[in-house]
Amino acid sequence: MKINFRLLLPAAAVFLADCTSTKTATTTASATTATAATAGGTATDALDDYDAVQVSDPLEPLNRATFTLNHGIYNALFRPIAKGYTTVTPKPFRQGVDNAFENAKFPVRFVNSSLQGKFDRAGKEVQKFGVNTFAGFGGLIKQSDRISSLADVPSEDSGQTLATWGIGHGPFLVLPVFGPSSAREAVGLAGDYALNPVNWLFKLRGGAEKTEWIPSAANTVRSLPDQLEKYDSSRANSVDPYVSVRSVFYQNRKAATAQ
Repeated sequence: MKINFRLLLPAAAVFLADCTSTKTATTTASATTATAATAGGTATDALDDYDAVQVSDPLEPLNRATFTLNHGIYNALFRPIAKGYTTVTPKPFRQGVDNAFENAKFPVRFVNSSLQGKFDRAGKEVQKFGVNTFAGFGGLIKQSDRISSLADVPSEDSGQTLATWGIGHGPFLVLPVFGPSSAREAVGLAGDYALNPVNWLFKLRGGAEKTEWIPSAANTVRSLPDQLEKYDSSRANSVDPYVSVRSVFYQNRKAATAQ
């Protein structure tokens, strides 16, 4: 059976590029874990901190096995790609690419802001998209940061919309390659993927036979350094990396929904 490995990066884009967890929440949760592990000086202190987040994890043995598999994939495949990308491209270039792809995700933020009844925020997303697209050379420069009312508009995604509608997480899941999720967030990620214009060409043309895979793959590659940094932060100084990453994931999603 012939395997087209070009499909791997577009598939990974679902989690790695469409992940909408905020870095601030991730860093804060990780710092809490690190403090518990070092200041108290005992494993029990760290695990007590994890217990503050109540989760449903009936598939823990399978999730742990997938977690270990993913860690190997990240180290063997994604880290070399991320290192190569950051080595050969200057930071201003990477920032411009990030800005452009984030600007293209406007439909994800606009639709979900509207579905949550946050119409003022949806209106600001329209303004941001217009300013960054027309005054920022297609989104390469984030001109909206120069406007105080548009500088810090919280991002909305499909998982947050489902949470706003009262839908619970369901069981915790560790998806192969994609990483930590839950039943609700997995559905949300699929929704975000469908709303992201970067993926439309790949879907409409039906695969990766020619060049349709390039935008999705590029979106994944450009997001790898930041996503791996978040992953490493959630594991830092942890007694049990699996429990730490799971805890940070739930704290992160709770913080994002509350914004």
